Amino acid sequence: MNMLTDRLTGVLFFFLFFFFFLFPGRKFKSMTHRIDAIDKENFSFSYTVIDGDVLTSGIESISHELKVVASPDGGCIYKNTKKYHTKAGVEISEEHVKGGKEESLAVFKAIEAYILAHPDAY
Repeated sequence: MNMLTDRLTGVLFFFLFFFFFLFPGRKFKSMTHRIDAIDKENFSFSYTVIDGDVLTSGIESISHELKVVASPDGGCIYKNTKKYHTKAGVEISEEHVKGGKEESLAVFKAIEAYILAHPDAY
């Protein structure tokens, strides 16, 4: 699991950049991330989007907590929690949350495909 987690940590920054800025059909043109924590021992990584055109509809920031845990079959389970921090009185629609989940899954699938295709890259 250490090898996969180290690869995920190393590749994550590249794919965040690729997905949000170079990916064909991307929705956003600018975004500022703040790294909140990298915990290699617990295989977790957290960051917050604090600026950019992704922060629409009264959203002040979006916190992300990523964690990799061992699965019973010897593989890994990737967990991603997003917290939307909104301005007073603003509610996020279920459609907006669903879109965020789909985008997060696409980023993960891209990272997973890259790691599997390049086992010696990191």
